[in-house]
Amino acid sequence: MLIAAKRRVGLSFAQLGERLGVDEVWLASLLHGQATATPAEAEALLTALQLADGPEAPALLEALITYPLKGALDPQVPTDPLLYRFHEILQVYGLPLKDVIQEKFGDGIMSAIDFTLTVDRQSDLKGDRVVVTMNGKFLPYRKW
Repeated sequence: MLIAAKRRVGLSFAQLGERLGVDEVWLASLLHGQATATPAEAEALLTALQLADGPEAPALLEALITYPLKGALDPQVPTDPLLYRFHEILQVYGLPLKDVIQEKFGDGIMSAIDFTLTVDRQSDLKGDRVVVTMNGKFLPYRKW
C-alpha cells in the first residue's frame, strides 16, 4: 500500500527521502517493511503520501514504527530479473569478496547495521551504468 501511495503522489524515493531527511535507499527499505521509522518519521511519511487522514493511518503508523522481521523475503531464488542478478552476483562473487575482505581486514564480517547503501547512475558511451556502493563497518570476530 505504501509503494502504491508513493506512485500515486508522484514522488521519487529521493524526493520523499529529502522531505523526511533520510536516504532514498533507507526509505525504500522502510516502504518494503525492512526498516523502522521513528513516530515523527512515520507521521511525516504518511502526510507526504497523503495517507495521514485516512482510516488506515493508525495501522500504517503502527507498522512503520514496529521492528520488522528483517530479511524475511521469499527464500526461493528470485525470479525478478534485477533481483536475480544480485543473487547471481553473490553466487559468483560472494566467496571471492569474502576472501578479499578477510585478506585485507582479517577474520570478520561487514556490518549490515553500521551500513550505508547508495545507488548512482554513471554515464557511459556503451550505455548508462548502475553503481551500487555498499559501505559497512568491519566487525572482527573475537576470541574468548
